[in-house]
Amino acid sequence: MDIAKSLTSNLVLITGHYGCGKTNLSINMALDLARRVDGLPVTVVDLDIVNPYFRISDSTRMLEEAGVTVVAPNFAGTTLDTPSLPPAILNAVETAAAGKTISIIDVGGDPEGAMAIARFTRAISAVDYQLVYIVNQKRLQTTHAQEATELLAEIETNSGLRATHIVGNTHLKGETTAQHVVDAIPFTQGVCELTGLPLAFITSPTVVYDEVLHLLEGSTPAAPPVYRVETYVKTPWD
Repeated sequence: MDIAKSLTSNLVLITGHYGCGKTNLSINMALDLARRVDGLPVTVVDLDIVNPYFRISDSTRMLEEAGVTVVAPNFAGTTLDTPSLPPAILNAVETAAAGKTISIIDVGGDPEGAMAIARFTRAISAVDYQLVYIVNQKRLQTTHAQEATELLAEIETNSGLRATHIVGNTHLKGETTAQHVVDAIPFTQGVCELTGLPLAFITSPTVVYDEVLHLLEGSTPAAPPVYRVETYVKTPWD
């Protein structure tokens, strides 16, 4: 699927539970949008100041070589975990609001991480933003739709923002099968029903993408759009 078709705003915030795959999804989206010949410039903001292992800033060189502007805390990529949020984050919001860029913000997962975006809530709220909540049924504390819904409520409270879309991103890293992806669709739809939010798409790793499409062929009701993702984010022990 063309990721641009799922966007309703030039300002997209990605959030979700720790390990759900939001950072990897943010990178995939940024790269795909940057490849569009007639598209706007793309900025991706690493606002996940809590998680030391999965950070967009670790992929800065690859993103910048693809034409993506990367904005990250001043201490990202070092052994210091003291967060410093540069003015460039506010600029990413303002340029998106002006229609000059597409800005993707990787918001720290979980309620604590969501607090980092709260200082920009007023500026973001003035924009027709899109806040995408990523759900992964294979992660602890979000194995049931009710759990995932309760977590989203906490994230919304701490960030001062409201989610607009759900994305199903169920995976088991390198062990993910096509069946894992397909079997998680009812869970993702359950989150949509409990939250009242639309399902933007589900994701599939490239290695099983064709098989996922085959399994979904002829589904009734129609299967959700499937977005192919590459695995760019890896843990230090991988």
